[in-house]
Amino acid sequence: MDTLFKPTTRPAPATVGTLLREWRQRRRMSQLDLAGIADVSTRHLSFVESGRSMPSRDMLIRLAEQLDVPLRERNTLFVAAGYAPLYRERALADPQLDAARRAVDLVLKGHEPYPALAVDRHWTMIAANAALGPLVASADASLLAPPVNVLRLSMHPLGLASVIDNWHEWRAHLLARVRRQVEVSGDATLAALMKELEAYPAPPHAGNALHGEPDAVIVPLRLRTAHGVLSFFSTTTVFGTPVDITLSELAIEAFFPADDATAATLRELAAARR
Repeated sequence: MDTLFKPTTRPAPATVGTLLREWRQRRRMSQLDLAGIADVSTRHLSFVESGRSMPSRDMLIRLAEQLDVPLRERNTLFVAAGYAPLYRERALADPQLDAARRAVDLVLKGHEPYPALAVDRHWTMIAANAALGPLVASADASLLAPPVNVLRLSMHPLGLASVIDNWHEWRAHLLARVRRQVEVSGDATLAALMKELEAYPAPPHAGNALHGEPDAVIVPLRLRTAHGVLSFFSTTTVFGTPVDITLSELAIEAFFPADDATAATLRELAAARR
């Protein structure tokens, strides 16, 4: 008895013209806008996007820079156009990243007694200082096992959701931030994570509405702990001129006390760890 096998069909890889058009549209730019700032003719750009012309390597670099395409995705553009990737992706343990790794460790350590952590593009925790541990200790062990995803740890019902005093407000802040990252990067993994976060139910204590402070100038993270409610605001630090993919995707999230009581409690906790 003969068995017929149908060949598996795979979608054709996107052309460089298609990818450029997607990035241009993601940046809400017209062909005329992009051509003007990249110093190419609108006609030539149109031909490149339609596949009638292939961009030179230099032109592709200019277009990627003006479109603020992430380094990882710039390599995808180069490969689609038939060129070798331009940017390397080294492991953080690579000796060539020693100086950068030391800088990250220095910032994290120097931020104590306040919590700080380093994350990659998908919010996977790369490193953290000693001040973070006590604040996340209430989370389920499954969420603290490496690799730790900071967003999942924050919003999962078994994570910090049950101790975030202003859950609705913090959730809205995080989702808006991740949504912006997805728009800027086009990252499918990040988009899937955002959908997962959106599906998490509100913890029982959260109520049904936002309860922001009327005179607030920033969205705080308010955690209910054994030491009382601790309130934080955060800053994000990135490397200024990275040409390595790993460094370009690394960020340091540093949390500062939003009130004097929180600052005092963190100093006391740090003293107790010595």
